[in-house]
Amino acid sequence: MSSKTVSTLRSTAAWRMSAKTTIAFAVGSAIAFAIMYMMAAREVQRRSDAWLSGEAGVLSDISLKTPRDALNDRIVEEVAELASREVPGELNIKGRQVNTVFFLVTGKDIPPIFVGTGSREDVLSALNAVQFEPGVPQSVHIAGWKKPFRVVYHPRGSDGGTYLGFADIDAARMLRRLTIGFVLVWCGMVMLGFLISFGGAYRTLMRVERITEAVDRIGSEDLASRLPVSNSSDEIARLSATFNRMLARIEASVKQLRLITDSVAHDMKSPVTSIRGSLEIALSDGQDGRWREPVANAIESLDGLLRMLNTTLDLAEAEAGALRVQKEPLDLSELMQQLTDLYHPAMAEHRQELSLKLESQVIVDADPVLLNRALVNLLDNELTHLPTGSSITISVQVVGNAAQVLIKDNGPGFPAELRDRVFDRFVKGAHSKGHGLGLAFVNAVAQAHGGNVSIADVTTGGAEISLKLPMAPVLTA
Repeated sequence: MSSKTVSTLRSTAAWRMSAKTTIAFAVGSAIAFAIMYMMAAREVQRRSDAWLSGEAGVLSDISLKTPRDALNDRIVEEVAELASREVPGELNIKGRQVNTVFFLVTGKDIPPIFVGTGSREDVLSALNAVQFEPGVPQSVHIAGWKKPFRVVYHPRGSDGGTYLGFADIDAARMLRRLTIGFVLVWCGMVMLGFLISFGGAYRTLMRVERITEAVDRIGSEDLASRLPVSNSSDEIARLSATFNRMLARIEASVKQLRLITDSVAHDMKSPVTSIRGSLEIALSDGQDGRWREPVANAIESLDGLLRMLNTTLDLAEAEAGALRVQKEPLDLSELMQQLTDLYHPAMAEHRQELSLKLESQVIVDADPVLLNRALVNLLDNELTHLPTGSSITISVQVVGNAAQVLIKDNGPGFPAELRDRVFDRFVKGAHSKGHGLGLAFVNAVAQAHGGNVSIADVTTGGAEISLKLPMAPVLTA
């Protein structure tokens, strides 16, 4: 692997994540081993101290109870020699004890008795430099030995004392082998853990990188592209699926925006052209009385254009969740009565029969301006699209927890090709002179108030439109 490749890998998030995880594991496992090592060393020392204290007591008793003469020295030496053969631990290849023991008896005006390996002078020099507590093992460093001796001292009246020293070389070797084995295993585990951690993190982050590259390729002209989604249900797969849903919403919004822009641009041509022609006629006509009607037509066209633009903006705000709604308690039956009173003369002129079924006190929390415009759109549809002599039935009633405005007629109904799209913007019949925004606005107002609007065909002929709004909460004293 080249240095450039290593440098590239070290700059990745996978490397940093794996390095941090591996360092934490390495430190934690090293601390755990250190604790286990200290516990093992303490247990080994406890066992050797127990043996040492017992043997030191026996040898001290023998030394005290045996008269001090040549035979005594010989007996003590023989007993110490036998004790050294019972030292715990392994034997070397020659069958001898690996561990080392010495026994020393000192007295006033008599030569010391020394049994063991090493130099008696070095042992005496090291022991004289230590302040011993009788019967308590203490560590003593003796020249020529790497391993310190554990020494137990027993006083011999005023005539010197006995020292038994034990160097547990076998335990030291065992602990050293344990340490070396742990270091080797620890290095292997750390390296293997890093490789496994890096491999897993690298594969996971490569999936994120592919998502990043796919997102980078997606532009405003390529919103149909989607991210690859794996069959797993992990976080990366859910991220891809969520991002695909967001792209679908963005694509739909962009398409709708382009449709609105194209439709508005197309629909604005006719009123603008009409206004321009009417005003040109008024300007070219020298008689004062003849320009009034063209100017009035121009004003009416301008009003229609303004209404279309306002409705389009309201729909855009509603679909973006930004429609400003200022609710207040309204009596839906009373509002419908007022509106039908206004429309009654126009319907009578078209010989349309209107009947009302209004329950009293149908109170809703609604924006009066938006709700008024929505109901006006419904009445405009009835007035505009029903043929002469049609009948219309409008009812306001409570259905469950909702207030319902139900409008039925015996007209031709909705065209079959438009039934699934009547609440979409700019959807209108072939002979409609409107802009296809009325029912879309009604649907937007209903949803902004937490309600809904639906259509249905009447079995006896005609159409039915149902607008439902939540009832206002009842206030209790």
